[in-house]
Amino acid sequence: MVKASTTENPSQSVSPMQTFFIHLICGVGLAVGLWVAHNFYSISLISDPSRTLRLIWVTMCPLVILFYSCFRKNPEKCSYLKAVIRGVLALPIGALVNALGAIALGAPVGIQYFPKTVNWSLLMSLFTFVPAASVFGSSWEDWRRIFAHTKPNASVDYMICLPAHGAVIGAWFGAWPMPLDWERPWQEWPICVSYGAMAGYLITMVLSFVLVLARGRQQHPKAD
Repeated sequence: MVKASTTENPSQSVSPMQTFFIHLICGVGLAVGLWVAHNFYSISLISDPSRTLRLIWVTMCPLVILFYSCFRKNPEKCSYLKAVIRGVLALPIGALVNALGAIALGAPVGIQYFPKTVNWSLLMSLFTFVPAASVFGSSWEDWRRIFAHTKPNASVDYMICLPAHGAVIGAWFGAWPMPLDWERPWQEWPICVSYGAMAGYLITMVLSFVLVLARGRQQHPKAD
């Protein structure tokens, strides 16, 4: 019975070091996108949010998909290539969901905002949908457990669940200054929302690593 359950969920074997490595790679990808925008194109989220967001998600996209696909569920039934394809397909789907959610919550609509919303939504999709799609595929039970009930069971669940929720919560907090009459350039859509999402994503990646580390230490004596 134990062997069957381990086969069905190989994410149980994800080590704290692997978690740290994945989070480090994703964090570095985010930093590299910002660095390239600043040093090669002389732009930032404030001066040119659309192009900056595009550089970030384009930099992060292959890293997120390729590395999270290594932890796919049921690897004996799902090839690495299939997991990668699932991640690629999830990118625009997740972007559409994030864009509709942002618009429903008050994000501005118009031609001038369209490129900003598209690139922000694609980045948010990398934070939220793409890792889950690469690992779980179309397993509704896992999606509901991670996103609806927020009940991570395995190490890879923490790797996916916490950063995804952190990005969404960070974006929500980042949106608070938008309606205030401060007349600051960073209050425009989606600048402060992007900063909030990235901050929430990075903070909860650290938190997820800590929880995976603590979980591994609790389970190690039991395994012995």
